[in-house]
Amino acid sequence: MKDHMHLNVGVVGVGHFGRLHALKAAKHAEERLVGVYDPDFKRAEQVARETGCRPYEHYEALLPDVDAVIIAAPAEAHYALGCQALKAGRHVLVEKPIASTISEGREMALLAEEHQAVLQVGHLLRYSAEHKAITERIQSPLYIEATRIAPFKPRGTDVSVVLDLMIHDLDLVLSIVDSPIHSIDALGAAVSSEHEDIANARVRFENGCVAAITASRISLKTERRMRVFSQDGYLSANFMKCELTYINKKRGFPLPGTGGYRREAVTWSEIDHLSAEHTAFVASCLRKEAVLVDARAGLRALEAALNVTESIRASQRLMEQSGLIR
Repeated sequence: MKDHMHLNVGVVGVGHFGRLHALKAAKHAEERLVGVYDPDFKRAEQVARETGCRPYEHYEALLPDVDAVIIAAPAEAHYALGCQALKAGRHVLVEKPIASTISEGREMALLAEEHQAVLQVGHLLRYSAEHKAITERIQSPLYIEATRIAPFKPRGTDVSVVLDLMIHDLDLVLSIVDSPIHSIDALGAAVSSEHEDIANARVRFENGCVAAITASRISLKTERRMRVFSQDGYLSANFMKCELTYINKKRGFPLPGTGGYRREAVTWSEIDHLSAEHTAFVASCLRKEAVLVDARAGLRALEAALNVTESIRASQRLMEQSGLIR
């Protein structure tokens, strides 16, 4: 099936994000989009027409025709769809979170290893210029403050804001901090959906680093910022404006009267994160290059997100017992 020049791909789940995956696969130089599958066959037909591939009525019929699947279905379906593909020896790119539970994610990881298949998790920020700009400058942070807020949109409300938005910053923080998590103290509330729409988490790592992360999908504006403090300096990033300021002693222009500190101003152009993710997936599948966001990274981010959710539940129980909320 594989011609070593192209990866035959199927997209599973072609809602908003799955459609974007299908469009990227259809245009990618090293991918051949074979078909799409969605429980809503009319939706599959619509996206298939748009991307020039075949719509499949049954997932089982798609698997024999492809080398790899991209799973963009709701989170609760990731495990079943992923396991079926991995057992068939197919490579898998699964959207975040890797699964609904740690045990499910671990089983997927074991299946990928057993069948020598690539299992990549869709944490898009790992492919961003902003991630590179931060990790090139800060290696041992002491304190991190991250904010990701946006107006309400019905899409994504099948999960809490922790798994929808905060998990992006959790993954970014975990990629910067080289230490296990010691404790998490979190608060959250459901406002416009059945799940938490706003959340704040204070994450303390075993090495002493602390990260304060806020996520909201009920704000009046969109804002994505991060501040990082370390012994090497202070970094402030505005992801919406694609700009970063780094106060340190080695890079940038001197700041008079500061005892030798310098100011570096960095800007970057937005890249197509989804295309970069597809390129990395193809490289791993066809050329056995290392998987940038593997199952281990996906599991670490999921575990952190689930622990944030459990801390939110504990805080809510405490507030109910005290009469603070009813």
